[in-house]
Amino acid sequence: MAEAILEVRDLVKHFPLTQGIVVKKQIGAVKAVDGISFDLYRGETLGIVGESGCGKSTVAKLLMNLERATSGQVLYKGEDITRLSGRALKAVRRNIQMVFQDPYTSLNPRMTVGDIIGEPFEIHPEVAPKGDRRKKVQELLDVVGLNPEYINRYPHQFSGGQRQRIGIARGLALNPEIIICDEPVSALDVSVQAQVINLMGRLQKEFDLSYMFIAHDLSIVRHISDRVGVMYLGKMVEIGDDEQIYEHPTHPYTQALLSAVPVPDPESREHRERIILTGDVPSPANPPSGCRFRTRCWKAQDKCATEAPLLAVPERFKGVDSPAAHESACHFAEEKDVVGAA
Repeated sequence: MAEAILEVRDLVKHFPLTQGIVVKKQIGAVKAVDGISFDLYRGETLGIVGESGCGKSTVAKLLMNLERATSGQVLYKGEDITRLSGRALKAVRRNIQMVFQDPYTSLNPRMTVGDIIGEPFEIHPEVAPKGDRRKKVQELLDVVGLNPEYINRYPHQFSGGQRQRIGIARGLALNPEIIICDEPVSALDVSVQAQVINLMGRLQKEFDLSYMFIAHDLSIVRHISDRVGVMYLGKMVEIGDDEQIYEHPTHPYTQALLSAVPVPDPESREHRERIILTGDVPSPANPPSGCRFRTRCWKAQDKCATEAPLLAVPERFKGVDSPAAHESACHFAEEKDVVGAA
């Protein structure tokens, strides 16, 4: 196993709910992220999937320290970045960069492409001396497949896919080790998505990058990821490599997610079982006791309401040489035939 470059331990982020105008009183908290743990290894891509509102983007902001964690640790090479500030945090951020979801609002419309990609050099001048910055920006444009002569153009003069390439170039500017991608292709059409995903795969090999890739599209996540984590209501419910998650899911929520993926093969579509979840996703301000998924789960029993399942290899699969032997947070984890994302 490769070296773990980023270790997340019991990470929690609760946003306070207050009432009152002059005197504010906390009356509760939105439990956006509630005790998740995982590792990101050097040179790998870890995909994170889940429904809207499950806490994926909040995790990304916590890893960048754009949001302060309520508790828990984010260890970068053994150093807890949740406790850093000032120069120490600035030094770490040089090695952990982010590509944002919306290529239209993540670029300043008043700045040229040269200024946007070159801005990291203003913050970290030691990376590129002032006289070399224009050349460095042009090299980055060339790396992401854009004409270096576009350096003086503005964001509105580019298509969505080109704008996202500019965002990727900005993320590469400081030669980081980790790039956190928060739904980087969700706003793009399918053909442009493929171009951006292939570009990211090439850059990963070229620069030995580690990605944390957040997305809704399970097919894209499978295409780019080495391992996949599934989130539900602030919790990590299952994690494993792409074969384990897509071919041998053991958590009911993962199985339901995969069964909802459209299948282009009519024969496979006819013979697969579609899992229809009932009810709405509970509020993160008042999550269910025990297992978060129990209110929508067809396997739920009394134990699920009183005891929160741990993210671990299920007892029935321990010591078994099977793809089903991976971490799953369910008391009754078992395999189920699901035709997943191709």
